[in-house]
Amino acid sequence: MLKAACGHNYLDEKKVVLEIMMCFKRAGADAILTYYAKQIAIWLKN
Repeated sequence: MLKAACGHNYLDEKKVVLEIMMCFKRAGADAILTYYAKQIAIWLKN
């Protein structure tokens, strides 16, 4: 659903994905498995 919403320009993919990851971390997650891992690494590198 996230990819579809971003594909239709309803959401800013980078902002939404990074916010979701921060929410997981604030909720106490020790590890996060995601298909976005490579893309997040690129975003954080820049």
